[in-house]
Amino acid sequence: MKVYIIGAGPGDPGLITVKGAELVARCPVVLYTGSLVPVEVVARARPDATVLDSSGMTLDEIMAILSAARDAGHDVARVHTGDPAVFGSTAEQMRRMAALGIAYEIIPGVSSFTAAAAVLGRELTLPELCQTVILTRAEGRTPMPLKEKLPDLAQHQATLALFLSITLLDEVVRDLMPSYGADCPAAVVHKATWPDQVIVTGTLSDIVEKVREAKIRATAMVLVGRVLTASDFAESRLYAADFSHGYRRAQHVGEGT
Repeated sequence: MKVYIIGAGPGDPGLITVKGAELVARCPVVLYTGSLVPVEVVARARPDATVLDSSGMTLDEIMAILSAARDAGHDVARVHTGDPAVFGSTAEQMRRMAALGIAYEIIPGVSSFTAAAAVLGRELTLPELCQTVILTRAEGRTPMPLKEKLPDLAQHQATLALFLSITLLDEVVRDLMPSYGADCPAAVVHKATWPDQVIVTGTLSDIVEKVREAKIRATAMVLVGRVLTASDFAESRLYAADFSHGYRRAQHVGEGT
């Protein structure tokens, strides 16, 4: 028996991995986060499967289901939104499973921050402009570690992907403005890849008002950084004619293209 912690992706049911979809279709128990995982994902479950929505459950109730499945010898598809490794609330489940001797395996998924970049049509790292992406959140009911406060992270001026922060956007802008500047591009993507997806773009100076007008209050990714609008950036050396690597020899002057 094993619990498969499956990343269902950001919303589009087609963005679950093939392996994740196969496990949902095979496991006799499917436990999914109904508040965020589309029903089309768990509709793949076999007809005789026990399909349960964990969105209203406590951790103790979730563990009781996993323990019962272990005792019955039933594999479990534990389906989470996005990728389980990033703000997935999976670590506490894995810690308890380890203590109870329940085997588990993580099946990666498409994260909401990469989905947001995709629907914006942007690359989050650009040569000689930004080679770092910081995944973080604003400080709310969950305290941030001392060295991970937004004003400190902002000093790097890296591309920022902010999870779980849309209701604190005023504070986010206040914390980022000194390092990034009022003209720094910002984007908010509500429910990336869902049918009711909403995209709001602007700068740190106007993004709060634009988001307020769009009435976005939940389920949104906030992206901040110069990469969001940059067009004057160096090209990658990967495809340069004079650059050699393991799969291609550099061309020299006079050689054909």
